[in-house]
Amino acid sequence: MRNVWLSLSVVLTLAGCARKVAVTHDPAPAPASAVQTTLQRQARNAVEAGEGDYELRQLREAVAASPDDVDARLKLAAHYGARGMSDLALEHYRLAAERFPDSVAAARALVTALRKADATGEAKDVLVRFCNRSSRAPAEFFSLVGILEDADGRYANAELWHRAANERQPDSSVLHNNLGYNLLLQGRATDAAAEFRRALALDPRSEIARNNLGVALAADPKEAVLAWEAITDAATAHSNMAAVLIEQKRYAEARSEIQAALDYAPRHPAALENLKLLDELEGKRAAAAAPRNTLRGRVAMAVRRALGVSPASN
Repeated sequence: MRNVWLSLSVVLTLAGCARKVAVTHDPAPAPASAVQTTLQRQARNAVEAGEGDYELRQLREAVAASPDDVDARLKLAAHYGARGMSDLALEHYRLAAERFPDSVAAARALVTALRKADATGEAKDVLVRFCNRSSRAPAEFFSLVGILEDADGRYANAELWHRAANERQPDSSVLHNNLGYNLLLQGRATDAAAEFRRALALDPRSEIARNNLGVALAADPKEAVLAWEAITDAATAHSNMAAVLIEQKRYAEARSEIQAALDYAPRHPAALENLKLLDELEGKRAAAAAPRNTLRGRVAMAVRRALGVSPASN
C-alpha cells in the first residue's frame, strides 16, 4: 500500500512577510426549534436505516449477517463518508476499531478519518495504543506517530518513533526520508543528509529525498545546488539555495544565489519573489539599525553631523 501521508518535504520558496487576510465570518445560526431538531433526528435515523439508499441497506444487512467481518463494517463506514455523513462514518470507524482491536485495516481507517476531522490528538493516541499492544503494527504506524510528534515540536521523542519504524522496515526510502526530516528539524544537518542519501540509494527517483538533501547540504551551497539540479533546472536550484540562505539570514550569499538564478532565467518567478523578500528584509534591518528616533539616536546623529558624516556612512 502506498502511504502518501508519510512523505514529508521541506518548503523551499519563502512566502514572504505575513500578510493580513480579511476573513468573512458567517453570522451565527439561529437556535434550532424543537420541530427542526425532531426533523434532523428523523433524517439521521432514516439515513442510518438506509431509507432510499439500496446500497446502504445491503451494507447494513451484511454487517448484521456477519458481525465479525471487519471488511463489511469498514465498507459501511466508508459509505457514510462518501455520502457526506462524516460524523456517522467516524462513529462506525470507532466501532470497527473497538470490535477488532488487532485489525491493522480498522486502525488505519480510523486514523485516516480522525486526521480528516482534524482530531490529530486522538489519531496519535490510537496509533500509540496499537503500536504498544500489537506485534502486527506496521512500520508506517510508528513513522506516523513520529510525524505527529514532529508537528507538536517533540522532536527527540519523534526520533525514537522514526527509528523504530526504520528498524521494522529498513528498506523503505520514505521512512529514511522521514527520519532525515526529523533530524533536520533538530538542527543535525549532517545526520539528516546521511538519511536522505540512504533514501536515495533505495529510490534514486525520490524527488522529496533529493530536495531535502539539498536543504541538509545548505552549509555547502555548491553541493546543495548540485543536489537540486538533479531534479530541477539550474535557475530553480539557485533560487532554492537563496531561499534557504534567506531563512538563515545569510543575506549577502542569498543575493549572489538569486543573481545566479536570474542569470539563467531573468524572469524566474521564485527568484524574483525571493529578491523582493530579500530587499524587504534588508530594508527593515537597515531601518532598525538607523539611530533616528530614540534619544540615543538623536545624540548619535548630532555627533555625526558635527563630524561631517552622513547617516548612511559606516
